[in-house]
Amino acid sequence: MRAGSFGKLTHDKENTTQVTFHYVEGHTETFTIPMPAQEFQEEVLHLLNQPWLTFHLVDQTVFICTARLVKVEVKPAIPELQGQGVFSNSLRVSTMQRAAAGRLPMDT
Repeated sequence: MRAGSFGKLTHDKENTTQVTFHYVEGHTETFTIPMPAQEFQEEVLHLLNQPWLTFHLVDQTVFICTARLVKVEVKPAIPELQGQGVFSNSLRVSTMQRAAAGRLPMDT
């Protein structure tokens, strides 16, 4: 991290990873971790096997129970993560795309 204008802390995009946790209850939380995606990729499976994750923020510490997570999103993508249960070159289909499928002719 480095100090930016007005004394706020900013993160270098290439040296940080953004992680969004989706909880069973339906809410989400996003954290920026001062770790390159490549380094995070090496840790992610080990981290998700831990019962609790701890995030030290500037003004508080947050504990996350991994048993209450239903989805974890990571930016930037970590395509180096491969193996059983990993689907490369996937695309997310939005609700609008799903609703439009078959309704509008694609070839004109």
